[in-house]
Amino acid sequence: MTLSLAVMAGAAQAADLPTRKSAPVVPVPPSITWFDVAISVKAMTDYNFRGISQTDRKPAVQGGAELQIYDNLFYLGIYASNVDLATRPDAEIDFYGGIRPKFGNLAFDFGVWQYYYPGEKAFFDAAGVQWTPKNTDYTEVYGKVSYTFAETLTVGANVFYAWDWLGTGAQGTYGSVTAKYALPFLEGLSISGELGRYWLGTTNLAIWSTVPPTNLPDYTYWNAGISYTYKNLTADLRYHDTDLSKADCFLLTADPRGITSGNGRSKWCGATVVGTLSFDITASSIGIFAPAK
Repeated sequence: MTLSLAVMAGAAQAADLPTRKSAPVVPVPPSITWFDVAISVKAMTDYNFRGISQTDRKPAVQGGAELQIYDNLFYLGIYASNVDLATRPDAEIDFYGGIRPKFGNLAFDFGVWQYYYPGEKAFFDAAGVQWTPKNTDYTEVYGKVSYTFAETLTVGANVFYAWDWLGTGAQGTYGSVTAKYALPFLEGLSISGELGRYWLGTTNLAIWSTVPPTNLPDYTYWNAGISYTYKNLTADLRYHDTDLSKADCFLLTADPRGITSGNGRSKWCGATVVGTLSFDITASSIGIFAPAK
């Protein structure tokens, strides 16, 4: 009895003593990369843009740099590629910028894209007929949304709008849906595809002195392929195709072969398989602009 009372009294006294409280845990704010630069270099067997070859079915080398601000929420970039088009520009140089808000697995991208073709000239045939505008530079605005399921499947939807497509005066609206699935048996291996539709308007008579206003053909475009990424390198093999006829393809491209041959046709929009090898790196990945630890 006495021992039990002594133990209980000791316990009561211990409970009455002030206890040393541990210091409250201070939450650590997430590190933020305020500025970053992403560099990309690509080599491909054909520069295929929405189903139409921009290099006359020949290889292309591309490269660009993108300034990313506040964990890639805001961005500004420049991109360039060799091209082989009817207007014979020295290159295609693109300037773009926008905002990429993210909410968990849901991601958005809103921006503006400027296509610039330095050194180009209007294309005339031997009879003096003008087949292209003298300046095909144009601007697009766009919106994209994507959602990732379980870090393996990403689905998306995209809309692009140009009020003066390729300097023709015609409106151009391109919409597409995309999907990418990371294959489970090998890290870095994935399959992906896109299904899109291009709605094009009517050209402006003021663009060409010899060509009347023309209703440009709408068309459907699709691609599907497989890619493998290892560290900073990505290899991609992709099938591209459209539902454009060769005559409609010529109407959209003014392919010089369709003029010199006299058949008014082009193969630039047909089925093709394109191989691409790309190298991508960010300044933060090598310690530049990386947040302090």
